[in-house]
Amino acid sequence: MNNFIFENSTKVYFGKGCVKEFLAGIMDGYGKNVMLAYGGGSIKRNGVYDEITDILADRGKNVVEFSGIMSNPTYKKVMEGAALARKNNIDMMLAVGGGSVMDCCKAVSLAAAYDGDVWSDYWEKRGIIDVEPIPLGVVVTVTGTGSECNGGAVITNEEKKIKTGGDYPKCNPKFALMDPEYTFSVPKMQTASGGFDILSHIMETYFSKTDEDNISDDISEALMRSIIRNLPAALKNPQDYTARSNLMWASTMAENRIIKLGKACDFQAHQIEHQLGAYTDCNHGCGLAVIHPPYYRYIYKDGLDKFVRFAVNVWGISADGKSKEEMAAEGVQALAGFIKEIGLPTTLRELGVKDKSILPEIAESCNIAPGSYGNMTKEAILEILNESF
Repeated sequence: MNNFIFENSTKVYFGKGCVKEFLAGIMDGYGKNVMLAYGGGSIKRNGVYDEITDILADRGKNVVEFSGIMSNPTYKKVMEGAALARKNNIDMMLAVGGGSVMDCCKAVSLAAAYDGDVWSDYWEKRGIIDVEPIPLGVVVTVTGTGSECNGGAVITNEEKKIKTGGDYPKCNPKFALMDPEYTFSVPKMQTASGGFDILSHIMETYFSKTDEDNISDDISEALMRSIIRNLPAALKNPQDYTARSNLMWASTMAENRIIKLGKACDFQAHQIEHQLGAYTDCNHGCGLAVIHPPYYRYIYKDGLDKFVRFAVNVWGISADGKSKEEMAAEGVQALAGFIKEIGLPTTLRELGVKDKSILPEIAESCNIAPGSYGNMTKEAILEILNESF
């Protein structure tokens, strides 16, 4: 394996009833002023909001609410939250929701503590910030991004039409409370798109060097097989605790940095989807589902042995009488079939993109990921987008 340094500072409390059992004691370790952040209000309908606010009130916390966080959080929303945090001298942020809420709150925790232009100095330039963000804790209610155990935050700058992310380790949540029962009420499409986002994160790591025998790839294969088993089960029965708990932990494992150890990582499909999202505000997991098969058809010959291994070890495809290219292509086709099985879109048209003329501008705005097996160019990205249409 390649050399690496590993650290993850987030403490995870996982399982049924963990919020009731642990949140009160955890909050005693922080100051009085708490920012409670959430999205569109589903936590008020499913009872999570009442449960958490009752706990905070019981511990004597002064709660400031920051709501309405959208599915693709914007820089404008981040700055709104930062201003609110400064005004109320927030001691601790508690993000309740999925990846968008967690990402937005990490960005708020950083922006509120930084005196300069945080977009320019962090999201654009990377690596020049050295500040202590406002402490953040998370209660996960939607699985997919794995944002609960890393410092990553993906934000959309609407004015510049840029959707990008950065992983600042100091933004790692101090704790993550993960009760799989909190995901029972997540709608079917959101469950499917979140599940595919998990699978995508793992594939983006798996399909990259090193290709020598390594534990990261072995773990990734096990995680991918688990998602392929458990996501259809959760879609069939939303209250299947075993399926929901496996998906929840797979999401964390995909992005807590463990499977990335010793790997170059690709994330070219994510780069393409980010810019697709910046221009169309499409659902992230759905956008990834559209992009991945055409992208892999473009690059599989450059990573042939790994794609053959994917076909055999993940999808169980027999190699009898088949060439390596045939095996690799079957693995990609199995992925495409799975996407269709779980009800996600397979073309940009199905995703709601009607204007093909915007594709060259999207392609030109995309970053090139250095870890890709393919020799990626802006022209290649446009070809992939055209095939996706």
